[in-house]
Amino acid sequence: MISQFFVLSQRGDNIVFRDYRGEVPKGSAEIFFRKVKFWEDGGLEEAPPVFNVDGVNYFHVKVVGLLFVATTRVNTSPSYVLELLQRIARVIKDYLGILNEDSLRKNFVLVYELLDEVIDFGYVQTTSTELLKSYVFNEPLVVDATRMPPLGPATLFAQGTKRMPGIAVTKSVVATEPGGRKREEIFVDIIEKISITFSSSGYILTSEIDGTIQMKSYLSGNPEIRLALNDDLAIGRGQGPVYGYRSSTGSGVVVLDDCNFHESVRLDSFEVDRTLSLVPPDGEFPVMNYRMTQEFKPPFRINALIEEAGAHKAEVILKVRAEFASSITANTIKVQMPLPKYTNRVSFELEPGASGQTTDFKEANKRLEWNLKKATVLVIFYSLSPVVGGCEHTLRAKLSFSQELHGNITKESGPVSMTFTIPMYNASRLQVKYLQIAKKYGTHEPYRWVRYVTQANSYVARI
Repeated sequence: MISQFFVLSQRGDNIVFRDYRGEVPKGSAEIFFRKVKFWEDGGLEEAPPVFNVDGVNYFHVKVVGLLFVATTRVNTSPSYVLELLQRIARVIKDYLGILNEDSLRKNFVLVYELLDEVIDFGYVQTTSTELLKSYVFNEPLVVDATRMPPLGPATLFAQGTKRMPGIAVTKSVVATEPGGRKREEIFVDIIEKISITFSSSGYILTSEIDGTIQMKSYLSGNPEIRLALNDDLAIGRGQGPVYGYRSSTGSGVVVLDDCNFHESVRLDSFEVDRTLSLVPPDGEFPVMNYRMTQEFKPPFRINALIEEAGAHKAEVILKVRAEFASSITANTIKVQMPLPKYTNRVSFELEPGASGQTTDFKEANKRLEWNLKKATVLVIFYSLSPVVGGCEHTLRAKLSFSQELHGNITKESGPVSMTFTIPMYNASRLQVKYLQIAKKYGTHEPYRWVRYVTQANSYVARI
């Protein structure tokens, strides 16, 4: 059980607050925000998702810039509460269409009604959008998405003339469309998060993909959906490559270590033709979660070198090469590297003609930052990032130290870490072959949108 639930803005403003049990002081939201903003415990740069202050356990997740927080005095499973916060955010987004500060403030009556049905006296009742429709009767006030910066995964797919604009998934699943007409469409997103560790010589030490197939349906009548995956998909490490099997494309079997499915998915024919059958519930939900440790081609190669250039100087050379096709563009790329603790000044040198790249030296925590993007996320939404497939970028940084070097400088530096987002690319090669809707429509077929995105989870190169 939880005692309180509240949502804070980036400024610390209390947007939503619900006290279920009266066990925690009313000033808990301010205590939490001050602790998070000025976190200095354990040498961490940011507050962990779970911490304790004066006997109160605080759990929090950040969703599109908003802090979703729960408090309790009892010993509750952290994973349980963090998953609950994510599901509450998803339910609210399903009802409001857009999840941000403005939509929460304009729909506070609906949000409080949802919270009262989701949690009763601190105990969770349901987080199903479909079930809540029977108990929640307020209509949402839909915020105009066209006047606002794009938020969330919808922006990842907004490049290109043949792809759905970002506002496509910012609709409420319960709101009535203007004029009574409803656009029949369904979205399937294959989202993969990559974890890779490179050795100092560039070899891959560990690699893993955590993926999910997300679905959001705006189809009327609850038709049955058939989702077909790769014919050569194998589940379990003992499958596929052990027998030397190759797919018809010559790319080899796609082997997943393990996977799990949403409760609505029927697996009657999955073993035969790798097809999933389901009647999608209202709202966004994960059709399938999977994990893969089979060898795969990394989207980026990172080379890092640091050399002494005198008693009080050193030079860092960072190279990032994109290993994917030139037709693909990566967004929001950031490279970070911890430097020796006695570094006091850093000068940077980029390639001639480099554009859309910024560098910085964070003196407080002695960290080098290299951003390969064009100004802000809003600009990226309308233009291409400078990092396209096949290209290589180099950064040189000259370090000055406050004292003479002692020992091995490489042991006091690194590792290099990288974050990125690559729309319309997936490293596992898991594909949706077709998306079939059982219901027959009279004059038109529903719109089907299948999209891919790859993100960095832990992308690290040792020096």
